[in-house]
Amino acid sequence: SGQTSAITANTAKVGYTDALVSANTDVVANTAKTGITNGTTLNQIMYWNGSAWVTLNPGINGQVLSISGSVLSWTTLIGLVNSINCGSATNTGTLIIGIVANGVSSSVAYTGGNGSAYNGQAVASTGVTGLTATLAAGSFTTGTGNLTYTITGTPTAAGTANFALNIGGQTCTLTLPTSTYPAGSVFCASGATAIVDVTNPATGKTWMDRNLGATQVAISSTDANSYGDLYQWGRIGDGHQCRTSSTRSALSTIDNPGHSDFITISSSPNDWRSPQNANLWQGVNGINNPCPSGYRLPTETELNAERSSWSISNSSGAFASPLKLPMAGYRHKNTGSIGDVGNAGYYWQSLLSGTSVRRFAFDSASANLSGSYQAYGFSVRCIKD
Repeated sequence: SGQTSAITANTAKVGYTDALVSANTDVVANTAKTGITNGTTLNQIMYWNGSAWVTLNPGINGQVLSISGSVLSWTTLIGLVNSINCGSATNTGTLIIGIVANGVSSSVAYTGGNGSAYNGQAVASTGVTGLTATLAAGSFTTGTGNLTYTITGTPTAAGTANFALNIGGQTCTLTLPTSTYPAGSVFCASGATAIVDVTNPATGKTWMDRNLGATQVAISSTDANSYGDLYQWGRIGDGHQCRTSSTRSALSTIDNPGHSDFITISSSPNDWRSPQNANLWQGVNGINNPCPSGYRLPTETELNAERSSWSISNSSGAFASPLKLPMAGYRHKNTGSIGDVGNAGYYWQSLLSGTSVRRFAFDSASANLSGSYQAYGFSVRCIKD
């Protein structure tokens, strides 16, 4: 170090490594040296960056060497990446068929090198096309850490989107599954409900972070944008769950009524379907499961476990919990009118009890599970299977 003598083209500089292929190889003026791979054994490398000598240690990967006049420089400066681990990818958000991938990202672990040099690297998807994974700015540092890819675009089909990553000569495939709502689903707001996971560490259960139909996670117990839709128990998301849907009194004789009206009833057994069917919302393969693929209605036991984990058993505890459950109100079985909005929350579970169904409710005073009727309209919060 400290030497500032010129480097002459085609002349080896004694005591320095002028190229990466082997020690003391001649450097050709204005010609990039390529073909460097991870694991190449080199002596210490020194180069003049225009104002000072810089020392690089052996093993630098993915760099291109060139010379212009008397200045030896790197046309691409990317630090050594020893490994990347796509198997450890952590995904945020879920890709939904036909929905722009807002807020979806995936972080993959890496060791060594200067990840910031790959800022903006993008790779298109295969398998499920229509998506691009782009390395986010400012999400990585030199050494060991995570590289975060933001996913943009709209999935074209169900399945798995594959992104072939190449970081410093290390390659692996990042995979992200796509999800879909049941065929024929009607969305009351501006498109399908975003699928973002939230896990309660006390119960170990993973849920969607918002009610079906909600446009955002609740910022308070009375956040109207977090209320979402109101489903009659056992019905698919055919549009009846929209708070402004029309009503009709004629009961359905089939599992899917084939219309978007809220069905009203004021006589026993207070079910929108005649005869009743107790097997509509059971599990991910339930006949009318309105949740996206991989999600389902919770059981009474699962809802009770969530309630038991709250700091206090009322609406305050519901909002303070990881699920941030709002007081979305209900729709009345007799008239289809909306009630208790901002005063109470009512949530369905998956199983019937005799001819009626148990529902989970809370207000500012308490929280409880009690019997109700299938013709009511209540909130749905999906749990991951």
